[in-house]
Amino acid sequence: MRRAKLTRQEKAIENALIKGEYVNVDNAEFETIAHAIAIRRRDAVLNVRVNSEDIKRIKEKAKRFGVPYQTLISEFIHRLAHSQS
Repeated sequence: MRRAKLTRQEKAIENALIKGEYVNVDNAEFETIAHAIAIRRRDAVLNVRVNSEDIKRIKEKAKRFGVPYQTLISEFIHRLAHSQS
């Protein structure tokens, strides 16, 4: 039987499973996690013109955080949309 070729991330997950690093969670905690993932699902496209210097700085910050800059912008928008003010 041929083994599937796994990505680096998939290999890391497989190794963690083998080592027993993942644990079962109860249904309530699972639902909380599933809900958190669902509300961050990206299902719309936004095209907007912005200042090139702003994008440059956002890209630099995203690099320091180790995330793609579009993910960082998406998180900013999400937090703004769900803020209380």
